[in-house]
Amino acid sequence: MEFAAEKIKMKRERLGMTQKEMADVIGLGKYGDRTIRRWENSESNPSEVELKFIMELSEEPRYANPPLEKARFKTIDLFAGIGGIRLAFHKLGSYTVFSSEWDKFSQKTYKANFGEVPHGDITKVDEKDIQDHDILLAGFPCQPFSQAGLKKGFEDTRGTLFHDIARIIAEKRPKAFLLENVKQLYGHDKGRTFRKIKSVLEDLEYSVDESVLRAADFGVPQNRERIYIVGFDKRRGGEDVMNNFEFPTPPKTKTRVGDILEKRDETYFEKYTISNKLYEGHVRRKEMHQKKGNGFGFSMFNEHSEYTNTISARYYKDGSEILIEQPGKNPRKLTPTECARLQGFPDDFVIPVSDSQAYRQFGNSVAVPVIEEIAKEMLKAMSERKMLILESEENVVLA
Repeated sequence: MEFAAEKIKMKRERLGMTQKEMADVIGLGKYGDRTIRRWENSESNPSEVELKFIMELSEEPRYANPPLEKARFKTIDLFAGIGGIRLAFHKLGSYTVFSSEWDKFSQKTYKANFGEVPHGDITKVDEKDIQDHDILLAGFPCQPFSQAGLKKGFEDTRGTLFHDIARIIAEKRPKAFLLENVKQLYGHDKGRTFRKIKSVLEDLEYSVDESVLRAADFGVPQNRERIYIVGFDKRRGGEDVMNNFEFPTPPKTKTRVGDILEKRDETYFEKYTISNKLYEGHVRRKEMHQKKGNGFGFSMFNEHSEYTNTISARYYKDGSEILIEQPGKNPRKLTPTECARLQGFPDDFVIPVSDSQAYRQFGNSVAVPVIEEIAKEMLKAMSERKMLILESEENVVLA
């Protein structure tokens, strides 16, 4: 099947995947890259089902910008990761005019889904070169500020990645912004870090509010709490808009871990089943922690569990925070597709990287449904106070 070998290789190269990445996307075993290599060298042949799956892998980005004339508002996507925040706003009609993400593997996933490679290191980007936009979006890393000043306002943030957000807001003056961070930001350094962030944003003449929201309260079976910071430009009536804005009320829809688990043949999960050595280490460490009187250690879940622990970027290491029970055998890690679902990503979101990178990316990302509900409330308040003009028939969706 030389023709099949050529088709597979050309398809993989068009997708920009390595043999390892394609093997992971298809769901081959631990040494799947060897299988891909044999297929491409005509040393063995894929089944008809496998070949069909490869050929049907989409080469067109599913979430590219809409035609500009159909866009409802413009956004920029900073510290974009794989675009979870952008994805939520995309559903509501956004047109992204600029994005930034330094990690090359995240850039790859971003391009596969949105059709563009984000700019790299944001600290190297001149704020004057960024296009005008309505809403700034950023899931920025938390960095401590120096204790030396704390009265210099904007200057105190230099050397932190928050400073790059602040300098872009100061220069481009978007009508609004949405920032996302870990819940711990609120109490970091006895609250000084968050107070400094909020102070700088208010000094830039924005009305600012924040809330800690939990993914499990928005239909996503994950106990993930994050702080969300919303601001509206006072020079454009931001105080009035903020008075009209409310963070979404959590619907607290009952969740179930089984709803995000893949329905596959048992052999598929062998790749994700942890080894005896790793499992024994997990059990030993948990027993040690229990003797010390703390609750650290691995956590087990099954399809009937209400929700999981928070997935983190380190999940690829040992999966200890979320292990899925398997009767009669060792537990397993979540698959990348299950990680995507656990963050509320749609099943057609492309994962063009290895499993290890996928775990990092989804662990670092956001719960998309939470962002979407916040976005609806922001757009509703901005529209009602004429800060953003949206078509009337689409406003119904936001009500």
